[in-house]
Amino acid sequence: MRIDLPGADIQWLPQWLPAPASADLLERLVRQVPWEVHRIRMFGRMVDSPRLSCWVGDADAAYRYSGTRFEPRPWTPALQELRARLAAETGCAFNSVLLNRYRDGHDSMGWHSDDERELGPQPLIASLSLGATRRFAFRHRRERPLRRDLDLGPGDLLLMGGDTQALYHHSLPRTARPVGERINLTFRLIGGSPVGQG
Repeated sequence: MRIDLPGADIQWLPQWLPAPASADLLERLVRQVPWEVHRIRMFGRMVDSPRLSCWVGDADAAYRYSGTRFEPRPWTPALQELRARLAAETGCAFNSVLLNRYRDGHDSMGWHSDDERELGPQPLIASLSLGATRRFAFRHRRERPLRRDLDLGPGDLLLMGGDTQALYHHSLPRTARPVGERINLTFRLIGGSPVGQG
């Protein structure tokens, strides 16, 4: 389904990955991925990010985010399979994926856009959610009343393209509610242009 936000190009595909496959992938990623705490720049100083992360991609898909350069870890078979399916369905040859692991409701992602120069002017970002359902929020960069919150569940896929990153910020807010673990995978194309969105 299309998300109705002026100027944005966002598709939400609930349960794009069926429940058994989603649960199996979550378990494998928890065990197999070399999770680490990335250092990021916030309010002018370097701090530990409030989540675990891992940058995976082709050898030439280095990425600079919040004052830090990340060299990609090699693809796992499961992530390669997902990349191939996404390429077939979107027409975009993703060459990298950022994995973020939110251990509970205290782990979060602040307001930001995926608008780094390496991604190009209109990047296509394919964002897959696994594990606990969490609130994911969009807000317009200048017109703050333009906002939309989504409850993303396991296996849900968001495709964010066009001017979405130029016009909107997004976040995964903290929550005081007891929630389980969540992993998010954001597939990207570093240093290229997406072919289409399928």
